[in-house]
Amino acid sequence: MPYLFSALTRLSPLSLVRLRDLLEDRHLVEGLRRGDRIPGLHPYLSKALAKVDWKACEQEDRRAEKNGVLILGWDDPRYPAGLRTLSAPPPALYLLGRPKALDGPAVAIVGSRLSTVYGQNVARMLGQDLALAGLGVVSGLARGVDTAAHEGSLAAPGRAVAVLGTGIDVPYPRENEGLLRRIVEAGGAVVSELPPGTPPVPRNFPMRNRVIAALSWAVLVVEATERSGALITARFALETGREVFAVPHNMTSRTGIGPNTLIQKGAKLIQRAQDVLDELPTHLSCRLQRFGTLFPGEQAGPSSLSDLARRVLKVLRPDEGLGLDALCSASGLRAPEVLAGLLDLQMAGLCVELPGARYALKRPTKESR
Repeated sequence: MPYLFSALTRLSPLSLVRLRDLLEDRHLVEGLRRGDRIPGLHPYLSKALAKVDWKACEQEDRRAEKNGVLILGWDDPRYPAGLRTLSAPPPALYLLGRPKALDGPAVAIVGSRLSTVYGQNVARMLGQDLALAGLGVVSGLARGVDTAAHEGSLAAPGRAVAVLGTGIDVPYPRENEGLLRRIVEAGGAVVSELPPGTPPVPRNFPMRNRVIAALSWAVLVVEATERSGALITARFALETGREVFAVPHNMTSRTGIGPNTLIQKGAKLIQRAQDVLDELPTHLSCRLQRFGTLFPGEQAGPSSLSDLARRVLKVLRPDEGLGLDALCSASGLRAPEVLAGLLDLQMAGLCVELPGARYALKRPTKESR
């Protein structure tokens, strides 16, 4: 039963760093639950464990399971192998969706909540392309880049993974509750190491970021301010032997500081999904399922466009660029839907972005006529 290990998720983060030996010995955990005196246990950990109400924790977890939550304890064979490499591994994971979504090679796409339209478009494009190429796409369900990456990854069933910094039953931010449901319905997974009911407390999000890095083969930073949590994720990736990639950005933008600095320090510069796939080790490439994606620069005909893209295409003009509000009004679509349609059109080579975040129909060149 997973309850022995999930009860340990109630310990403070400081306690977790002393838990590895404990997690490796199930009999020791069972002894702690019975109240046995364990010689040699660190006094701080002993004090923290004395506060755990094992019975109340089990009742709470049983209620969560009745609501469709799966609990993967440390001894569960489905517990992700990447998390076992951490110095402070979660004793258990709470999961909504399919555990299999955590298998196979994955890339974390992370970035600023204060993202630009450019950053959101890039995150959505890369999330879609990498998911269609067969990679899992991991992010943190936050506003901005995380949201765009998840939306893009939903193009391939079972490839989207969201890691929460709250309890599994506390979607944060609240406006992404619908996105969380879509990830689960599309065969992906939403996970948290925090017990049900945990609110969005600031100290929990750096913990969340280490899980994002550990579930991934590489971390890709799209946009990040100087103090962005995305850089914390990148640091965790480096500390645990993961790859770090970054998308170049406008050097006058606050959100360009993070990725540009990472590139300056040696992170691989990413311009398209193929750049990521080129770095994939052979042993992971062999496990990668190809879905036949179109990468940026490859041309797609209108017949291959999504319904959203076709609706946006109808209102675009070849000479005069239209802003997001005008496109929403003319197409009858919401802003996220228009942005998704614009991304498809840009990938198909049918749309160009003009200065001032305006979009226009791309005129065919002589060679393509």
